[in-house]
Amino acid sequence: MNKLSSNNIIRFCHQVFDVELNGLLQLKQRIGEEFVAAIELIMACKGHVVVIGMGKSGHIGNKISATLASTGTPAFFVHPGEASHGDLGMITSGDLILAISNSGETEEVLTILPLIKRMGVKLISMTGKSQSNLAKNSDVHLDISVAEEACPLGLAPTASTTATLVMGDALAVTLLELSGFTKEDFAMSHPAGSLGKRLLLGIDDVMRKGEEIPSVALTANFAEALVEMNQKGLGMTAVIDNIGRVAGVFTDGDLRRTLADLEFLKEKTMKDLATPNPVLIHYKKMAVEAVQIMEEYKIHSLLVVNEDNKLVGALNFHDLLRAGVV
Repeated sequence: MNKLSSNNIIRFCHQVFDVELNGLLQLKQRIGEEFVAAIELIMACKGHVVVIGMGKSGHIGNKISATLASTGTPAFFVHPGEASHGDLGMITSGDLILAISNSGETEEVLTILPLIKRMGVKLISMTGKSQSNLAKNSDVHLDISVAEEACPLGLAPTASTTATLVMGDALAVTLLELSGFTKEDFAMSHPAGSLGKRLLLGIDDVMRKGEEIPSVALTANFAEALVEMNQKGLGMTAVIDNIGRVAGVFTDGDLRRTLADLEFLKEKTMKDLATPNPVLIHYKKMAVEAVQIMEEYKIHSLLVVNEDNKLVGALNFHDLLRAGVV
């Protein structure tokens, strides 16, 4: 093994980037009516997009099918070798096949072509050979050829697999745009992920309720407010009127400011000491909106109210962290 200098290592890395970037630029120049036809076929499909491919093409195909499925286009991957041994039953007449083969001559893919045709299933192919059997027997062919591989031996699929992956992403994102797929739709298919939690969790799901809510009356004195803050541990307490509406908030910051004059505190109630018109959030809002409000106002806690401005909950930044919203 040759010992390489840092400059040579970086140079070899740059060469890989240059080859693959050039391949993508050439691919971009070829995008035209065939791509449009592929999009139209997929949008007209009543079933699933079934992606097939062997070897490295299969690995890329698996990722493409996952990207399609998570962005609003129902899709799954079928290994072409297994398809000939029973998995072909997963494909129905309402589906569409997306077959990937750089050579366009992959035996396992070509073997199932007659069966696909017999079923009347539409076929989109991605190959690097427009005159290959797979390309010529497709309803739509997407040319993913590259001038060279990044592998200096010209053997390992590198630039060609990158081109395939990007073509798959282009299909998925274009379909997403045309179908009106939203962040909320994405979250529905990713409920356990961080985005799902950010978009699906509401304030009502994470806020503290009932006895956990720190609150005192307008007539409460300083000592009563201090006890409530210590017991509830949110660094603040709501100050409410006689029908439960939020009239103000008393925070740790207010506490530090008022402690400078203990004599002043003896005769004062929360009506005098609370900060009026605090920042509030409605209980039907999304939890991610609480994060935005806290960041905007540089606060760590929020009071939650209903349509009548009545106190129904409270939360702080740690509640949002525990829920995975942040």
